[in-house]
Amino acid sequence: MLLPRPRGGRATRGRFVILSNLFTLPAFVAYLAVGIVYFAGFIVAYIWITPQREIALIRDGNIAAAISLGGAAVGFVLPLASAIAHAVSLTDVALWGLVAWVVQLLAHFVLRLVFHDLRGRIEANTQSVALFVAIIAICIGTINAAAMTY
Repeated sequence: MLLPRPRGGRATRGRFVILSNLFTLPAFVAYLAVGIVYFAGFIVAYIWITPQREIALIRDGNIAAAISLGGAAVGFVLPLASAIAHAVSLTDVALWGLVAWVVQLLAHFVLRLVFHDLRGRIEANTQSVALFVAIIAICIGTINAAAMTY
C-alpha cells in the first residue's frame, strides 16, 4: 500500500514510517496467537501423556520434574519459532507446528524406552536423569528447527 508522500521535515517522515510498520501488526498478532495456542496445547498434551503429574511434582518442589518439563517445552518451542520465522502463511505455521509437536512427543516416548523407570526417577527427583532427558529434548528440537529452514 502506498502512503502519501510526507510534507515537511524529518519528524513528519518518521510518523509515516511508523504508520507503515503498523500495517503488519495484525499478522504479528495472528502468528503470536497461533504460537501461544500451540505452546499451551503442547504443554497440556505433554503433561497428559506422561505418567507422572509434573505440575503437582513441581508444586511440591521436585526439581527433576521442572527440568524435564522445561526441556520438553524448549525442545518444542525451538522448531515452532523456526516454523513461524520461515512460514509463508498461518497454515504453514499450523502444519509445521504439528510436525514439531509430533517429533517432540516421539522423542519423549523413545526416552521412556531408554529409561525403563523414567516416571519413578522423575518422581524420586533424580535430577541427573531429568537433565539428560531435557538436554536430549532440546537437541532434538534444535535439529528439528534446523530441518525446518526450507
